[in-house]
Amino acid sequence: MTDAAIVLFVHVLVTIAVFWLLGEFLIRAITSAAKRGGLLAGQIRLIQEWIWLLVGLLAIAVIVHIVGLASLFTTLTISGIIAVAFSLALQTTLSNVISGILLLLDNTLRVNDLVEFSGFRGQVLKIGLRSTWIKTDEGSIVITSNNSIVNGPLINKTASERFRKDL
Repeated sequence: MTDAAIVLFVHVLVTIAVFWLLGEFLIRAITSAAKRGGLLAGQIRLIQEWIWLLVGLLAIAVIVHIVGLASLFTTLTISGIIAVAFSLALQTTLSNVISGILLLLDNTLRVNDLVEFSGFRGQVLKIGLRSTWIKTDEGSIVITSNNSIVNGPLINKTASERFRKDL
């Protein structure tokens, strides 16, 4: 092996080690936060797998660039195409998450509010980032996307009482 090949090999090994350490750090930090947040074991495992996938893809991109198989422009172009495809695939989910954040920030809806929505009437049980759970008067639970709540007509009977108290 020539000196250049040895240096290249060391650079690749150091890159792998750095990304492995980065992945381990992210996994530990996010797992402890997820456990404190009360996520289920399956949800935590899914988050861990996604972190390893993203760290692995980033490591592969950096190694391909170090080895010289791709230029910086090619790497940026491919990563841009992947980002566009990823965002298009998650468009509905991202819309629901943004709607959930808006619901929580605007105080449009709170847990235990009495609401009427899409022909259902009931009490709000849970407001998540992607969906809201409403227990109907009959006892069934309606799970609806936050985007449909934000876009659709929603009657919140409890909010009018809250509004009067604020005045």
